[in-house]
Amino acid sequence: MGGCVRDFLLGREPGDYDIATSALPEQIEKLFPHTVPVGRKFGVIIVIEAEQQFQVATFRAEADYRDGRRPETVVFADARADAARRDFTINGLFFDPIAEQLHDWTNGEADLRAKVIRTIGSPQERFAEDHLRLLRAVRFAAQLEFEIEPATFAALQANAAKIKLISAERIRDELINLFSPASIPVADDVRRQAATPDLDPPPHVSGYGETVASRGLRLLHASGLLEHVLPEIAATVTCDQSPDFHPEGTVFNHLCLMLKQLPPNAHPSLPWAVLLHDVAKPVTASRDPQTGSIHFYEHEKIGAKMAEEILERLRLPRKQIEEIADVVRCHMQFKDAPKMRKATLRRMLLRETFPLELALHRLDCLGSHGMLEIHDFLVTRSAELAEQPEIRPPLLTGLDLIALGLEPGPALGKWLAEIRERQLQDELKTSDEAYQWVKSQINRAATS
Repeated sequence: MGGCVRDFLLGREPGDYDIATSALPEQIEKLFPHTVPVGRKFGVIIVIEAEQQFQVATFRAEADYRDGRRPETVVFADARADAARRDFTINGLFFDPIAEQLHDWTNGEADLRAKVIRTIGSPQERFAEDHLRLLRAVRFAAQLEFEIEPATFAALQANAAKIKLISAERIRDELINLFSPASIPVADDVRRQAATPDLDPPPHVSGYGETVASRGLRLLHASGLLEHVLPEIAATVTCDQSPDFHPEGTVFNHLCLMLKQLPPNAHPSLPWAVLLHDVAKPVTASRDPQTGSIHFYEHEKIGAKMAEEILERLRLPRKQIEEIADVVRCHMQFKDAPKMRKATLRRMLLRETFPLELALHRLDCLGSHGMLEIHDFLVTRSAELAEQPEIRPPLLTGLDLIALGLEPGPALGKWLAEIRERQLQDELKTSDEAYQWVKSQINRAATS
C-alpha cells in the first residue's frame, strides 16, 4: 500500500513495505509469534519475520484532528476508507499480491503518470488534519520530479505558517530527507510554480538540471514554508552580493547553485554546511559608500554561532552540530591557502573536518565563479601529506618533556606548540631531533 506501491509503479526500489489488512490487531498478534504493538490503538503492529520488520496496519478511518497532527477518533474500516484518509493520491494506491490486482480509489495512478502531487479530496482539509503534509508535499515533489497541482499548491501557500505547530524533530526528519546527498537530477521546471525566484546559472555551469536538494530549497521558498522552518535561510533571498565575486547574484541563488552540484555520495553534513555557510551574510552585510562593494565582515564567525543555534533548534545530534559549525567557521580560510606558511597549511590539511571543508569549498566555487585552482592546489597538497605519515603524530608528548625536567603548566604547552610548529615546517623530522632541540633550548636558558 501507499509509498511502496507508488515506488513500484515508478520503477523504483521501495525503501520499505507497509501492509494493510482487514485483520484486527489481536488477530495479527495471534497469527505471528513475534510482534511489537507500536501503535495498537491505531491498529498498527510491527511483525518480525526472518529478522525483518514489517509494519502491518488494520484498515481504518480517522477523524477529529484537533492538534494538526494526530486524529482523536480512529475507527477500523475497509480498504476504500483507508485509502481516503491518506494524504496524496499517489500514496492512496493499494496492491493485492494474492490477486495481483491494483486498487486505485484515489485516481493515484493517473497522477503518477501525469507527475502530479495532489491531495486526496480537499487540500485545505488534508493540510488541516496533519500540518506535516505541507512539508511532505514539497519533499515528494522534489524527490519524484513532480509538479504540485495548482489547488494543492495554493492551499500549501495559504497554510504554510501552520508548519510551526509541528515538532522540531518531525520537521528535522523531513528536511534531512529533502536535503539528502543521495539526490537525483531533475528537470528545471520548478519555475512554473508561482513566486519561485528567477535563477540563472553562471556561464561556467554546463546544462541546468537540478538535484532533489536544490529543487527542494526553491520549492520551500515558493511555498512560503522556508520562512517558517528556516527563516535565517529565507533572509538570503534578498541578500545581494558584489557581482565581481559573485556573478550568480543573491546568497539564495548561490545556495541553490551549490546544492545543484551536490554529489550523491556526499557526507551527510555537507548539505547543511552548504545551507549554513553564508547564513550570517544578511546580518553582516555592509556597503562601501565609495566603491559600492558589498562586504560581510566576520560572517563566518557569526555564521558558525547561528548554525549551531539553528541545528540545536532542529535537534540534530550534538557531534554533527559541532562538525558543521566548525566547517562554517573555517570556510573563509581557503582563499588564503596558497599563501599560507607550510605549518599553517598542514594544520588545515590535518584537521578532522578538512575533507568536509574541502567538499564545501568546491561547491562554493562551482556555485559562483567556477574557478577551482585553490581546490586543486589543496587536493595536491593533501595527497602529498598523505605520503608523509610521520607528520601526523607529534614528535614529543607532555610526558617526554616532563621527563626532561619541565614542570606541567602553560610553559610546557608552549614548548609542545613550538615543537609541533617546527615539525610541520620540516625543521624537526624525528623524535630524536626534537628531543635534542628541546634539550639544547633548556640548557641555553639555564646558562643565560
